[in-house]
Amino acid sequence: MLESPLIARLESVPFSRFHAKARIVVGSATFFDAFNALALAFALPVLIRLWNITPAETGFLIGASYVGQLAGALLFSWLAERFGRVPSAAAATALMSIMSLACALAGSFPALFAYRLIQGIGVGGEMPVAAAYISELSKARGRGKFFMLYEMIFPIGLMTTSQAGALVIPLWGWKALFLIGGIPGLFITWLLLRLPESPRWLISKGRIAEAEFVVKQIEASANSGGAPPSAPSDLPAKPPERGQWADVLAPSFRSRTLIVWTLWASAYFVTNSLNNWMPSLYNTVYHLGLQQSLRAASMTNVAQVAVLLVCAFCIDRIGRRKWTVVCFLVGGAGLAALAFTGAQNVANVIILGTLSYGIIGSINAVLYLYTPEIYPTRMRAIGTGLATSWLRLASAVGPAIVGMMVGAEGIDSVFIMFAVISAVGAVAALWMIETQGRRLEEIAG
Repeated sequence: MLESPLIARLESVPFSRFHAKARIVVGSATFFDAFNALALAFALPVLIRLWNITPAETGFLIGASYVGQLAGALLFSWLAERFGRVPSAAAATALMSIMSLACALAGSFPALFAYRLIQGIGVGGEMPVAAAYISELSKARGRGKFFMLYEMIFPIGLMTTSQAGALVIPLWGWKALFLIGGIPGLFITWLLLRLPESPRWLISKGRIAEAEFVVKQIEASANSGGAPPSAPSDLPAKPPERGQWADVLAPSFRSRTLIVWTLWASAYFVTNSLNNWMPSLYNTVYHLGLQQSLRAASMTNVAQVAVLLVCAFCIDRIGRRKWTVVCFLVGGAGLAALAFTGAQNVANVIILGTLSYGIIGSINAVLYLYTPEIYPTRMRAIGTGLATSWLRLASAVGPAIVGMMVGAEGIDSVFIMFAVISAVGAVAALWMIETQGRRLEEIAG
C-alpha cells in the first residue's frame, strides 16, 4: 500500500523538536480545557450563598457543562474525521474560551447555566480530537510515556484551577477565575492553527503528497542541521477511507467498544463527582471555612498529578490493563473504607478521598491513551469521541445524583455508591486488550 513506507518512516523518526512543539501547543489547549471544566466547582461555594442555590440546583448547574460536553465530543470528533484534527481542535478551543469570558459576565443562575452548557460543547470537543492527534504522532515504542507526559497536562490544569481558585476567588471574586480561563485560549487557538495536520489522517484521506510533506518536516526536525523539507512529491492519491458512527459497534470492534465505554463511565462518574462536589461538601457538610474548603479540595488534583507521573514512566512496562484494574480496586477500597469507617470525620475524608481520587484519576489519563489506540485512523476520532461521551453522561448524572443523595441519604451513601462503581470498572478492565509496544495499524487489525 502507498501509505506503508510513510508509516514506517513516521515510526522510525526519533523524538524531535516537532514532537515537542506539537505536545506543548496541544497540551496548552488541553490545560485550559481542564481549567474551564473545573472552574465552576471552585466558584460554587461563593455562588451558592450569593444566589441562594439549592443542592439540587447545584447538581444541575454542574451537570449542564457535561451535557454540552457530550454534544461537543460527538460534534467535534465527527468534524475531526471530516475536516482534520487541527482545525477541529482549534475551533473547540476557541468556543470554550469565548464562553468562559461569557461566564464571567453572567449575573444570574439561568445565564450561567446557559453559558456553561454552551461552553461545554467546546470543552467536550477539544480532548478527544487532541488525543487522536497526539496518538497519531506517536511511535509504537514508548507511545505510553510520550502520550502520558502530554496527558499529564490535564490534571496539572485541574490542579492549577484548584490552586488558583483557592487564591484568586477570596481576593478578586469568582468572575476572575473565568477570565483566566478564557483570555489565553484565544492565543492558543492561533497556535493550534499553525500546527501541521496529522500525517496518519492525511494518509487515510488519500492525501499522500501532503502526508509525505509533513513526514519530511518531522524527519528534518529530528535531523538537526538537515535540509528543510522539499515541496510535496507528485505521488498519486488513493481513495479516502471513511469512518461511520456505526463502525464502532461492528463485530470486529463491538467488544472493545462496550468495554471502553464502561471504563469511561465508571472512572469519570467517581472522579468528576468528587472533583465538582468536594469544595462545596467541605464547606456545607463539614463546615470548613471557604479558604479551607478550597485548599482541601485542591489536594485531590495534586494527588492525581503525583500518581500520573509514576504512571507515565511505568505504563509501557506494566501495561494499560494491569494499571487500570489495580487502580480501580485500590481506589474503590479507599472509598469503601471511607463509607464504612470515617465519612463523618473530615480528616478521614480529606486523606482517603484525596488518595482515592488520585489513584482512580490516573485511569482517566490512561483511557485517553488507550481509546485512540484501539481504533483505526478512519474512525479514531469518532471512536474516541463516542467513548468520551460516556464520561460526559456519567459526569452529568453523577453530580446530580450526589446532590440528591447528600440531602436524602447522607454522605455515607455517596461513598458506598462510588465504591460499587469502582468495582464495576475493575471487572470491565479485566477484558481490555493490551496495546503496549504495538503499532496503531497492528492494533486496529
